[in-house]
Amino acid sequence: MKNKTTTVLATILGIVFVILAVVYWTVPAGSLPHYIPGFENGVTTVHFKHGLASLILAIGLFIFVWFSTGPKNKIENSSEGIGSQN
Repeated sequence: MKNKTTTVLATILGIVFVILAVVYWTVPAGSLPHYIPGFENGVTTVHFKHGLASLILAIGLFIFVWFSTGPKNKIENSSEGIGSQN
């Protein structure tokens, strides 16, 4: 149950960071909501680096989700494996 909760939380955070990256790239710094880091009153440029950092975090979270939802097969050592002598 804990793994599923972590996976869902990571997916939601990844989506939030993608949306935040788009906001950083499309909204000037002076027009950002006050609660978003990067707000600067009167500035008309966008925060490209903030958006890039948000996108990198989102990709990292999606990679975590991808690996955490993969198959749980374990490789078993057997005498018939590669390199065994019969």
